[in-house]
Amino acid sequence: MPSLKTVRTILLAAAAAAALPAVASAAVNIAIGVSVNTPPPVLPVYAQPACPGDGYMWTPGYWAWGPAGYYWVPGVWVRPPATGVLWTPGYWGWGGSAYVFHAGYWGPHIGFYGGVNYGFGYTGVGYEGGYWRGGAFSYNRAVNNFGSVHITNVYNRTVVVNNVNRVSYNGGRGGLTLRASEREQAAFNEHHFQPTSNQISHEQAMRNDRSQLASFNHGRPQTAAMSRVGERGDIQQQRVANGVHSGQLTPHETGSIEHNEARINQQVHADREANGGHLNQQERQQVNHEQNHVSQQIHNDTHNDRERR
Repeated sequence: MPSLKTVRTILLAAAAAAALPAVASAAVNIAIGVSVNTPPPVLPVYAQPACPGDGYMWTPGYWAWGPAGYYWVPGVWVRPPATGVLWTPGYWGWGGSAYVFHAGYWGPHIGFYGGVNYGFGYTGVGYEGGYWRGGAFSYNRAVNNFGSVHITNVYNRTVVVNNVNRVSYNGGRGGLTLRASEREQAAFNEHHFQPTSNQISHEQAMRNDRSQLASFNHGRPQTAAMSRVGERGDIQQQRVANGVHSGQLTPHETGSIEHNEARINQQVHADREANGGHLNQQERQQVNHEQNHVSQQIHNDTHNDRERR
């Protein structure tokens, strides 16, 4: 497992970030970073789930760092914090002595994200998944999955990808060599919106899910993408169905998992009724904590035969 080399926190910038409104300068985005002495794994291959509806924008998955090492934050559809902004994904870059994570941000133009080909319109340079027009977002059908959902503004434009590898970092040994263009540097210096509260809670939930750890899944996370933040219960159900179909889950194991999922759903329903249809921060954290336990239970039950052998 890679070891944490340094965690660099600039206290003045952190205090400024806490005091600022949602719009912040690029300097604050990059001031708080994590440095690691080994690069992240390659990007996993995964399918994009269907867009939930008009107004959602795709944010690609990425490797983040926590106390237990690298963990995968699934790609997910989210609502932007304002009309007219686009998501510049975060990326890992070689800083001369360690790999530093450069956080993603919302802004009027796409900035530099290391040349990493995150897919689904994020080819390594710019974004080919759509654009804003007249206050509404238009989606490129060539790189977005709509499933059976009706999306109002759609066009079709072929996207040519020159960078077809799955390298997830820039610089250093084996890293991408692309450098920021003048246009990307200008975008970086524009005023930005920080990641939304949904994006932050999404990353925190994955940080606490052991199955997302690279050291646990060997670079193949069980949850690589999600339709929207907070749909972990649906994903758990699909994992259970796969386990039943493959014979990895016994009827007793399946019943125990279903019982725990039902208990979580009942609690969520009760909390929403008590709070006008919403969950407060403490309740969301509790749900994530309980879903982490169910995720671990599913993994243990679907791998116990193999481990006994």
